[in-house]
Amino acid sequence: MFTRISGAIVERTESSVMVDVGGLAYEIVLPPCVADKLLDADPARVTLDIYPSFSLEGNSGRFTFFGFTNPIERDFFEALITVASIGPRTAARAFAEPMARIASAIDAGDHAFLRTLPGIGQQKARDIVAKLQGKVTKFLLIRDAEPHPAEPIPDFAQEALAVLLQLEYKRPEAEAMIAQTLERVPDVRDAEALLSEVYRNKRGAT
Repeated sequence: MFTRISGAIVERTESSVMVDVGGLAYEIVLPPCVADKLLDADPARVTLDIYPSFSLEGNSGRFTFFGFTNPIERDFFEALITVASIGPRTAARAFAEPMARIASAIDAGDHAFLRTLPGIGQQKARDIVAKLQGKVTKFLLIRDAEPHPAEPIPDFAQEALAVLLQLEYKRPEAEAMIAQTLERVPDVRDAEALLSEVYRNKRGAT
């Protein structure tokens, strides 16, 4: 089963896009927050990370593909569906606000905000907090994960990225930290200095 798709948007609805890949068209369901981001994307070439969901309908089954602009959004969606009362379609509908805003509400136990999300009532809000409170830190640290495609980074930044991966950071998180650091300190020119700035910024955020 594929986990990423690149192609052209040939049809669009409020909650989905049809992506053409080599003459085959795939319907991709989009959370509202993701759909809003794609309004500014070039429809001739989009890349989405995919979460496939299989459901039974009568005597047959079907796959539904949920799309995200980066792997971290998909990780957040997967965290939501670990809540027993939250299925994939409910999670997709609820993902109507920026990831960090929802994660902040979960971490703070803000049931009132969670109840404002589509499809989330009082009991589901309680279930989400009970299951995920204290487990969404990485979604708070990365405020705006970059969508595909990522801009090329210089060779010394690639070296720093390799070090962060060896330290068992996930690639999207490591790439985001490097990109944020290069934007904040554009005169960095070697891997050691870049890693020092990444560490300084991370320590200051804790």
